[in-house]
Amino acid sequence: MQEMMIYNRKSEKIKQFLRDYGWSYIFIALPVIIFLSFTLYPLIKAFMMSFQEYQVMGSRWVGIENYSYIFRRKLFWKALYTTLVYTLGTVPVNILISLGLALLIFQLDKKSQTFFKTTFYLPAVASGVTLSLVWFIMYDPTPDGLLNKFLSLFGFPNINWLGRMDTALFSLMLMTYIGGHGSGIILYLASLGGIPKTIYEAAEIDAAGTWSKFRNITWPLLKPITLYMLITGIIGSSQAFMTAYLMTSGGPNHATTTIAYLIWQDAFEYFDFGVAAAESFVLALIIVGLSVLQFKYLGSDVEY
Repeated sequence: MQEMMIYNRKSEKIKQFLRDYGWSYIFIALPVIIFLSFTLYPLIKAFMMSFQEYQVMGSRWVGIENYSYIFRRKLFWKALYTTLVYTLGTVPVNILISLGLALLIFQLDKKSQTFFKTTFYLPAVASGVTLSLVWFIMYDPTPDGLLNKFLSLFGFPNINWLGRMDTALFSLMLMTYIGGHGSGIILYLASLGGIPKTIYEAAEIDAAGTWSKFRNITWPLLKPITLYMLITGIIGSSQAFMTAYLMTSGGPNHATTTIAYLIWQDAFEYFDFGVAAAESFVLALIIVGLSVLQFKYLGSDVEY
């Protein structure tokens, strides 16, 4: 009898719990199922694949052979080096450009700020393929190319921007310098607007100059945004693929073969999915390691 009463009490509690919170679990079930199906399962599957020689009709377990192969492969290290150069050449420069533009725009009135924010953000909503096509026309190696025509005004000869090993990677980096600052400018403008004016007024009473106010007030208070842009920028540039694929196809002579392009090439040109999966996880480990180091050494005195 007592056991029956305990059972009924538990059953009533469960029913009450389901009445109170049942819909909540139904609502979160869909995103959880999507995450498990399209993120976690492919991740586990790719990890398993990195230890296999993948075949459609039956894969063969090869242990760490794929990892051993990519570390012996010269092209892998070259792609890693190219990605490193691309990252070092784009991320810091783009952060400085975004910060400089944000400081200039911040001095303007609200209408002008809105105009420039919209203008700079416009490339972010445009198709990457369309932008690459525009840049492809600008990099035309003939005298009719826009950049070559501009340089000819100063007496420079024609340059085969995308066809030479010494200019191809820089050409891809130049594309990021001129476009793609919209989100950075908006983040910096929002942060600049959040700095209390009283701090600047107090600095002016102490006869602080423009540079002193920037170095001692503006820059330290913008550090959280700068750290965020640095981390996301490094993650994004480490996975640079589209421009290398559309503009140069990794050439000439692998001068623009980034690690992301190499992964795609191994997977979808050579159908070596096991090697591509191993390269993907090495890249993921590098990105995670760099992110941890940045948080440890750059985020210690950052307040959020």
